[in-house]
Amino acid sequence: MQNIVTDRLILRNFAATDAAGLLEYTANPRVNCFMDHQMSTLEEAVAEVEKRSKDDSHIAVCLKNSNEIIGELFGMTEGHDPDSDSESKSNSDSKSDPDTYSVGWNFNGRFEGKGYASESARAFMEYLFMEQGIRRIYAYVEDDNFRSQKLCEKLGMRKEGLFLEFISFVKNEDGTPKYENTYQYAILKKEWLAQQATAK
Repeated sequence: MQNIVTDRLILRNFAATDAAGLLEYTANPRVNCFMDHQMSTLEEAVAEVEKRSKDDSHIAVCLKNSNEIIGELFGMTEGHDPDSDSESKSNSDSKSDPDTYSVGWNFNGRFEGKGYASESARAFMEYLFMEQGIRRIYAYVEDDNFRSQKLCEKLGMRKEGLFLEFISFVKNEDGTPKYENTYQYAILKKEWLAQQATAK
């Protein structure tokens, strides 16, 4: 993808130099949804960076003045799973909606509280709406992930609904799946444009 530059950040494809930074924030996931992506060695991070460097669905968020990676944005059009070997979801009959885009983020806690997540996500949303022709952007957020809920609201996204026991990322002590209650947030391009006009 083309680099996206903001006042303080650069959004770009992953590069080999990002391995140590990726390991730093994936070694101890702060929310359950990232447990499947947990890494424990630099070798794992090097391999993952190599994979992501060829994948536009994972975007490295880096400090503009040092190129240090501080987190990532990720997303996909409806019906596309970037972690799959095929170009579709595990259910090959899934409907594809190329103008609908799912987004998410994962940031290093060391850089929290500086507004980097909102700055990068705003720039990414503008890119999707204005350059990629996306009509609707949505995000799933677990009901105990208050930081991400606050970020969605800050980005002007609507809370569309709550899915009870929607998905499982970890197991309970007895080995049964622990199901997460999950909010869905979304914003339409026309809503985003109206917000931009009001902000000027």
